[in-house]
Amino acid sequence: MRFLVVYAHPVKESFVSALHDCAVAALRSAGHEVDDCDLYAEGFQPVLLRAARIDYHNTDVNRGHASKEIERLLACNGLVLVYPTWWYGLPAMLKGYIDRVWLPGVAFELAGGRTKPLLTNIERFAVVTTYGSPWWLNKLIDDPSRSMLMRGIRLLFASKVRTLWLAQYGMDAADAATREKFLRKVERKLRAF
Repeated sequence: MRFLVVYAHPVKESFVSALHDCAVAALRSAGHEVDDCDLYAEGFQPVLLRAARIDYHNTDVNRGHASKEIERLLACNGLVLVYPTWWYGLPAMLKGYIDRVWLPGVAFELAGGRTKPLLTNIERFAVVTTYGSPWWLNKLIDDPSRSMLMRGIRLLFASKVRTLWLAQYGMDAADAATREKFLRKVERKLRAF
C-alpha cells in the first residue's frame, strides 16, 4: 500500500517530530511505500491567496495552485496526519494544506447541492496527534479536531475506509515514560494498520 504521511510541526526536536519519525518507520517496516510530506521542511505555503480562492470552484484551473501536493494526495491509498493539536484544532499549516489542496474536483464534487466524495483512493486514514490538555477537557467540548477529521473529512474517502485515531492527551504534564509508551503504541498500531 502507498501511504502519504503529512506532517506539520515547525520544531525538529519536538515530541511530535519523534512521532512523525516513528510513524514513517513503522509503515515502511510493515512493507508499505511511504511518501513523507513535511509541510514545514518543504516550505509549503498555507495561505489561500486571492487568485486561488477566486479559482476555487473552477475545476479547470484550481489544481494549478497546488498541483504537486494534489498529485501526491491522489497517488496514495493510505493517509496519515501527524500534528500537534493547538487550541483544540489543527495547526494553521495543516489547515492551510487542506484549504489549498482538498479542492472541488480533487477531494469532492458538488452535485445538486450534495457533496460527492472523490478521494475514494484512500482506504486507510490515521491521525497521530498530541494535546496539551487532558482527555476529559477535549471530550467536554466534543474534541473539535477529532470531530472534523473523523466525522467530516473521512466522508471524502472510500466508503469502507479503515480509520485509526492515536492521541496523547495531557502532554503538558507527560513524563518521559508516558511519551515512550505512546511512541511504542504508535509504532505497534501503524505496523498493523
